[in-house]
Parts: sequence; C-alpha cells; structure tokens
Amino acid sequence: MSSNESALTDISNLGEFGLIKYLTRNSKFKHSNVLKGIGDDAAVIKSGNGMAEVISTDLLLEGIHFDLAYMPLRHLGYKSVIVNLSDIFAMNAIPYGVTVSIAASNRFPIEALDELYEGINLACEKYGVELIGGDTSSSRQGLLISVTAMGRAKEDDIVYRKGAQKQDLICVTGNLGAAYAGFLVLDREKAVFQKSPESQPDLTDYDYVVGRQLKPEARGDIIQKLAANNLKPTAMMDISDGLASELNHIGRQSEMGVSIYAHKIPIDYQTVSVAEEFKISQTMFAMNGGEDYELLMTLPLQSFETLKSIPEISIIGHITEDKNQFDIILENGSVAPIEAQGWQHFSNAEKMDQETTDNQ
Repeated sequence: MSSNESALTDISNLGEFGLIKYLTRNSKFKHSNVLKGIGDDAAVIKSGNGMAEVISTDLLLEGIHFDLAYMPLRHLGYKSVIVNLSDIFAMNAIPYGVTVSIAASNRFPIEALDELYEGINLACEKYGVELIGGDTSSSRQGLLISVTAMGRAKEDDIVYRKGAQKQDLICVTGNLGAAYAGFLVLDREKAVFQKSPESQPDLTDYDYVVGRQLKPEARGDIIQKLAANNLKPTAMMDISDGLASELNHIGRQSEMGVSIYAHKIPIDYQTVSVAEEFKISQTMFAMNGGEDYELLMTLPLQSFETLKSIPEISIIGHITEDKNQFDIILENGSVAPIEAQGWQHFSNAEKMDQETTDNQ
C-alpha cells in the first residue's frame, strides 16, 4: 500500500451527518431566494407573495435501509413516500407532490415493480399529493429508490430546527421506539426462518410494532392541530434517527441546552414488552431506535394549557440556556448525558459487507 492510500479516510469514520457536513463545507448559496439549504429536514425556496416552496429528498437502498426478506414491496413503496412527507410536515408545511426514481436489477419482474408502485400510489392518495415525475434505471444488484417531496407554506409559518428558546417546552408526538422494536422482531424471525425454512413466524403479539416498522405514517394531522390551536413551534424536526440524535440537532442548532425526563417519554406497551423480551432498556428504544417518523418540537412555556388539550402531543422536558447541557433524568433520579447513537448507514454497510465476506 502506498503512503497516499494509507492516509485515506474511511467514510465510516465520519458517519452520515459528518459526511454531509464534510462534502458541503464549501457550498455557498448564490441566489437570494434560497432561504434554507443543507442542514434541516428540507430546503426552503422563496416563491413570492410571502410563500415558500419546501423540498426534501431521501435515498433508500436494499440491504441498507430495507430488507426484502420481510419488507413487502407494497409496504416499501408506501414507506418510501412517507419518510419524505414527514420531512415536509416537520417544516410546518403541506406537501403537494413527489417524484420517484428507481433502479432495479433483473431479478425484479414487472409485476414486482407494479406492486411497489401500488404502495407509492396509495401513500400519494392518502396524503393528497401527486406523483409528478421521476426516473428509472437498471441496477447491477438490488433495488434503489429515490424520492423527492415538495411542499408549500407561508414564509412566516416555516419552522426550522433552530429557534428553540430558554424554558421552551420539549414535546413529541405519538409514541417512540415502536419501529425499532418491530425491526428487532422481524430480524429475529428472519434468522429463525433461515435456519428452519419450514417454520412460519407468529407475529400475533407484535402487530403494532411490526406495523410501525413496515408501514409508518407521517404526522400531517399534528400540523393541522397546531394550526387549529394557533400554536407555532419555535423549532421542529421529525424523529427518523432516534430522539437522542434529534434533540442534539435542535439543541446545537439553537445554541441551547436540553433537559428531558425518561418517564415522560411516551412508549407503547407492546414496545415495552419487546424491550423486556430482548433485555434492552425501553428508554434506549426511544432514544436511539429511529424510524418512528413522529415529530419533535419546542413550544413556548405559555403553550402549556393548550397542549393539554392535544393528547397526541406529550411534554417530555424543557430547553435550558446552557448550550453544553444535553441531559436525560432517569427514572431513578440520576442524570445521564444524551448521546446520539442513531443509525449510522456507512458503518452498518461496512459491517454488512464483512458479514457477507465471512459467509462466503
């Protein structure tokens, strides 16, 4: 190996967010109509008359983001749209269209792709968005899906990750950790099937968590309820990489601290049951599981009474003025630092490649 090769940096050393920061370090906006680019759930483009366009894109790769051993293609198509619409709602905007691009290997017949698009069309119909374009290509191996979602909002209504203020309430929607619980159950059943192909998985006791993994929903209903109650978050983002990661994003971009209570985090009883079964802390499920696609938001303290009338939103803590403080108060009263461990695509891809090599 040459000295130049030995000095090269492995992508996994940076992780997803570190890589994005590194690759875009020299990016500068040349157009004044770009209100927000890289660094939030979506880009924001001024469109005139006080309105703004909101644009988000996501890439899903077989073997990295989904496993077709247990992910039905119809569900995959649905989920690929949902993960993008969630980003639009996280900006307090309303989506209106998506483009979908796919690359598929020759192992996928037309009927399989038709099933994929059934799910895509179902999501579009449910959320009132149009499928307005895309692209197709062949792939040497596996399936790749790229979705771009577009939304619209008044400029003054857009909510960014930054903006949280001292004493703001930290809130989440729905419940957390269920998608990760579903992933663990499905992954375990896959391993059982691989050893004993004649066995059939029994998911009767795991219907909720498996559903949260295979067919998540975006929280457009919350955006409507916030508007109906005249509430505008000071900061907001969707929970795709785990609560810990998202709290770090909001705290650091707002230059504020975070303090939350573990017992206040909403966790479904089925998630608790799976956590006990796998002997993993239920708090870890919520903090680092990811793929829940709920909303994390901060709201002014005076919103407290109004928030009590919206059962889908839970208050889990508050913003502090110490920008170096990211704490979770555990059930026993002890305080622990909030450490973002979310999903690291590149390190997991490397692990998967190694496992493939080991099995050859």
